[in-house]
Amino acid sequence: MKILKKRIQYIAENFYLVLILIFLYAPIATLMVLSFNGSRSRNQWGGFSLQWYAEMFDSASIMAALQNTLVIALVSALVATVIGTAASIAINSMRQLPKTIMMGITNIPMLNADIVTGISLMLAFIAFGISLGFKTILIAHITFNIPYVILSVMPKLKQTNQSAYEAAMDLGATPAYAFYKVVLPDIMPGVLSGFLLAFTMSLDDFIITHFTKGAGINTLSTLIYSEVRRGIKPSMYALSTIIFVVVLTLLIITNFAPNRKKEEH
Repeated sequence: MKILKKRIQYIAENFYLVLILIFLYAPIATLMVLSFNGSRSRNQWGGFSLQWYAEMFDSASIMAALQNTLVIALVSALVATVIGTAASIAINSMRQLPKTIMMGITNIPMLNADIVTGISLMLAFIAFGISLGFKTILIAHITFNIPYVILSVMPKLKQTNQSAYEAAMDLGATPAYAFYKVVLPDIMPGVLSGFLLAFTMSLDDFIITHFTKGAGINTLSTLIYSEVRRGIKPSMYALSTIIFVVVLTLLIITNFAPNRKKEEH
């Protein structure tokens, strides 16, 4: 009887897991299939075709939006990583009360609604006479990415051995040299995690970008939003498929690379 109950529980758990995976990935699989559909209609299969991929690469608006998205995401993530890492080191060296206050302030943008952050930044740019455009999107993305970097680096800083840094200073190392040779290698996993998180958040953001962008400039999220009212072109299915495949490939590489290194050692 117990064996039968365990088998039923095992089947139920696996069925539940499969059901969740279907709900998560069925829409993505549908999108990928439609990207190879020769017909514009989503309800009719027009044969296997790569015409939407060709149309995507020929579309000036899609390529411009893709370039803007990647440049903004990469630059904002790099700048936010540098500022966030420096801020984390400063916060970590504070006493308990100021540190608690600063960490509370850091958490506010993450708990705050994106629409509030977007409108606030838009009003701030207008108040200072800054015309909305590429630079305002970049500044906005750097601003909301910094807390994610801080919260990624802080746990690693708490795990570092402060004595090693002080020992390097006692042996004649300058503060900068001691930081790059002793502290930075220890917190590098947190720095990389913060960079990847900032890059992903910037790549995916719509609301803040929508409120801080000017006329004539688009990212992928704002371009897709503008096309929803007219009907999304199948070329966007092709672009989404490429992005998904690239992300999946990177995830596979990052997950299997450490295992291979361990096997070699």
